[in-house]
Amino acid sequence: MLDKKFFIENSKTLIYALIIAVIIRSLLLQPFYIPSSSMEPNLLVGDRLFVTKYSYGYSKHSFPFSPPLFKGRIFANEPKRGDVVVFKTPSDNRTDYIKRLIGLPGDRIQFIDSNLYINNSEVLKSRTSKNDIIFCGKKEIDVFTFEELLSNGKKHNTVYLKNFSYRNTDVYTVPENHYFFLGDNRDCSKDSRFLSSVGYVHKDNLVGKAQFIFFSSDRSEGSIFSFWKWNKSIRFDRFLKTIN
Repeated sequence: MLDKKFFIENSKTLIYALIIAVIIRSLLLQPFYIPSSSMEPNLLVGDRLFVTKYSYGYSKHSFPFSPPLFKGRIFANEPKRGDVVVFKTPSDNRTDYIKRLIGLPGDRIQFIDSNLYINNSEVLKSRTSKNDIIFCGKKEIDVFTFEELLSNGKKHNTVYLKNFSYRNTDVYTVPENHYFFLGDNRDCSKDSRFLSSVGYVHKDNLVGKAQFIFFSSDRSEGSIFSFWKWNKSIRFDRFLKTIN
């Protein structure tokens, strides 16, 4: 009898813990892992960050497996230009992407001579370094780093290849209830410029706003289980870093 009672009580505890975890993950905070270099220099491969689910309200994508509990968004708040956002890609409504919100509904986005234009106004940027080396996948690339200033006063760093390979684009006109996203690693990011695979993102596909990094490691320097390599593999300086 004691064994059966012990089993029942522990089962209840486990179920309660799972319910609480699902509620926190669905309504408050969800951890995400950065698998690619598309948001360098601001987010590095191996960063683990928290996303607030309540920032833009809730849709079916706020919950595990995107159950069709209701249509649209509830308690909706409009995202701001420059926010770093996790969203479900429109192509499959399953894959999580993290990019920077550049275009709001109705905006006209274009690159001219490697300069970003929003509604025919050039986004101001100033070079912060003469030469940097970052990653594009597993390949090192030479880039210039710029500080970009958006119309709402928000600043962030971006990088462009030295030869400015992404010079000119057509005009992207953001549809109603949609948003346009770019990676900060401008020449190494699959984002809204690629209309067939990402394109314009519907407001219901927003998952949440990236807030801060809680852990970061460089797997090329060693596994997190190799504690004798932590001085190189764990990026302690990135812990609790706010995402701008």
